[in-house]
Amino acid sequence: MMNPMDEVRPPTRLMLTPGPSCVSPRVYRALATPLVGHVDPWFTEFMGGVQELLRRVFQTQNNITFPISASGTGGIETAVVNVLEPGDECIVCVNGTFSARMAEVAERTGAKVQRILSPLGRTVDPDDVRRAGQGRKIKFVGLAHGETSTGVVTKLDPFRKVADELGALLIVDSVASLAAVPLDVDRQRIDICFSGTQKAISAPPGMAPITVNSRVEEMLRARKTKVQSWYFDLTSVMNYWGKERTYHHTPPIPLIYALHEALRIVLEEGLEASWERHRQNQAALIAGLDAMGIRPFVENPEDRLPTVTSVWIPAGIDGVKARGRLLNEFNIEIAGGLGDIKSTTWRIGLMGYSSQRANVLLFLDCLERVLLDQGMKLSVGAGIAAAASSFAHAEPVTVGQGK
Repeated sequence: MMNPMDEVRPPTRLMLTPGPSCVSPRVYRALATPLVGHVDPWFTEFMGGVQELLRRVFQTQNNITFPISASGTGGIETAVVNVLEPGDECIVCVNGTFSARMAEVAERTGAKVQRILSPLGRTVDPDDVRRAGQGRKIKFVGLAHGETSTGVVTKLDPFRKVADELGALLIVDSVASLAAVPLDVDRQRIDICFSGTQKAISAPPGMAPITVNSRVEEMLRARKTKVQSWYFDLTSVMNYWGKERTYHHTPPIPLIYALHEALRIVLEEGLEASWERHRQNQAALIAGLDAMGIRPFVENPEDRLPTVTSVWIPAGIDGVKARGRLLNEFNIEIAGGLGDIKSTTWRIGLMGYSSQRANVLLFLDCLERVLLDQGMKLSVGAGIAAAASSFAHAEPVTVGQGK
């Protein structure tokens, strides 16, 4: 049993989970820099730099762009409760655990929520959203760009078109996609977009970047009732992140240092290079897994989220035992499924700093050993060979590690 008075010495893990991801040594160094006060003039000026870097990653000029002091779920809550009032109606596209969470948050505001469902592993049909909203006053259409629970990515443009037809806002959860999947907030006219720091940005957990356009700003000013949450009320928290820098709460200052450095790394690499790196590494992973007889959970390749690959656990394999051995013997952490597919799938994360060619090959090698020891019949080395072949036909891409 761990002695609570012992010095903190966590093990070094290769985190190939749906989040958090591993972080660069540069981010660790940023965490260790001196603490200052949250209204220190140096820090309040520094905050502006963090906001500008977030605008570049979101690809937006929105004034309201800042990191919420909360996890990605705090981003969901902020996006939803600020626009909904009792009696409003919204549509949420539900194809997994986290999109369902958006719907549940909306239901707690007193609004009427239409859940448009799709089978797990698939995207919601925008035509179903169109039919559900016809003739109704819809406040927003909400969806998860990347559904972490199943590894599904959704094309946003068709939903922007439907939202326009309905006169509705478009709210996008980009927790699992920002910096890893093409996303342009201004060009795609996303009204509210939020994310998380611990995934493809590769900063520590605990902050939820959000950006809100001028249309939403006007809506906030026209609210008839107070925002349901005091803490997540954008009209007040933006007094701190706005020009006034008026005290609202004490933010996690070291996490903001770390986020700043992580954003610098993302932008040094370049967004397009990052998107391509994530695409290539997932392609190689899937090629390797396929050669080992492991099937992707998401059947349509176009619907696969590059940061999270969900796969069926092979027949005869104890999924929990396999994950435990990967963790305890090889210091590699992957995740099990969620909800109805908890016991039948694994989720393998390749996001941010964790999404590297060497990590793909190492994981396939270690997984092969685990599966062989559980009696699975497979061709030794086939997974690594297939992944290596995939890499051989791809353009070289490196993780941004500028000095």
